[in-house]
Amino acid sequence: MGFHTSAVLATPSPTAELDRLGDEIAELSAHLDAAAARLLTLIGEFDARGGWNRGFPSCAAWLGWRVGLNKGAARERVRVARALGTLPRVSEALARGELSYAKVRAITRVATPATEGRLLAVARAGTAEHVERIVRGWRQVDRRAEARKAVRQHAGRGLRVYEDAEGMVVVRGRLTPEAGALLRRALEAGREVLYQQARRAPRASAEEPVGERPTVAQQQADALALVAESALHHALDPGAPGERYQVVVHVDAAVLADPDQPGQSVLEDGAHVPAGTSRRLACDASRIVMRQDEGGRVVEIGARTRTIPPALRRALLHRDRGCRFPGCGVRVAEGHHLHHWAEGGPTTLSNLALLCRRHHRAVHEEGYQVAREPGGTLQFRRPDGRPLPEAPISPGIPGDPVAMLRARHDIDGLRIDPKTARPGWLGERLDVGWAIDVLHPLANPPRS
Repeated sequence: MGFHTSAVLATPSPTAELDRLGDEIAELSAHLDAAAARLLTLIGEFDARGGWNRGFPSCAAWLGWRVGLNKGAARERVRVARALGTLPRVSEALARGELSYAKVRAITRVATPATEGRLLAVARAGTAEHVERIVRGWRQVDRRAEARKAVRQHAGRGLRVYEDAEGMVVVRGRLTPEAGALLRRALEAGREVLYQQARRAPRASAEEPVGERPTVAQQQADALALVAESALHHALDPGAPGERYQVVVHVDAAVLADPDQPGQSVLEDGAHVPAGTSRRLACDASRIVMRQDEGGRVVEIGARTRTIPPALRRALLHRDRGCRFPGCGVRVAEGHHLHHWAEGGPTTLSNLALLCRRHHRAVHEEGYQVAREPGGTLQFRRPDGRPLPEAPISPGIPGDPVAMLRARHDIDGLRIDPKTARPGWLGERLDVGWAIDVLHPLANPPRS
């Protein structure tokens, strides 16, 4: 009786195949984290050198426009990039693919150069969830420490006013940081007012000697008296916001129509204001038209008018929803005349667009241009005339991006495998309270 045998081809078991897929996922994830480190380094350098400061209010706003990140993710990238600039060991671990971006993002919320080593050890040993829990506990200790400090500062405040033996009034005190900042601002304002008054005051004669300029301490004393006098004069009432922040600009019609024309453009106190600034302020502000004769005397004053009526403003807000500058979208915005009313442009919805204060300045004073296309879309241009698109086109990546990433890391000398980012956790339960007591330098403050 004969026997016949047939060749049996070995096929990988389902378990082995899944292990291979798992290893590939882990290895590629480590490659992506290493690439994220390079990206964060570039973002940090771009942010530090102010590359975004060409029409954008922040590096995060530029990232949202250029890369397509949402605002929260863009702000987080910039925050982490800045933090890594002071955490070289964490940055190196991310660059080698040994830490995930999720772990690094959590660590950088609390890490300082002094505590970097402890938190790096936590990140190497635990999972991302472990790190998040440690960081939450860490921040609670920080908040409690800050709260204790605030309570001590508040309890330690005080002010004594008394007369010395010579009849001089002595003021000694300790203020909370916010009250101290407010006092400093008030004294700076008082010193500025007094200095300007002294500089403008005419001398009785040319032979009158110029007195010595008061010392800084003397100026501070004079400023404090002025602040107190002003407060009593206004019955300690700071006034309505509209009155406190109103700015009056005197500008000739010819200058509004053409900034190159001669004429005045000054603040109420006579300080010069660039014509572009006057045009920006006049875009969306109350105005009073005054006619003067050849001698400069006012012969007619028109009623105060507002550039954009309330009904039109509501329609403008409903249509634009916020600043229309590419990549911005800030909700608090000002109305901008595409064709300025001083040049004959109408105050109509089609001739208006919302711009935030930062970008309104960019259009009027920094050379940016905006116009409405025949189809109704807005076209923004840089100062050099190049178009600024609403959303730039993402650059294409030739070839296999994963192979390119691995090849780049091989060139850089990185040896990344499925075990590169594996944590040292063995499955034991995490005791967050004990971990914080051991790790945080302020977890157990000395009792007074």
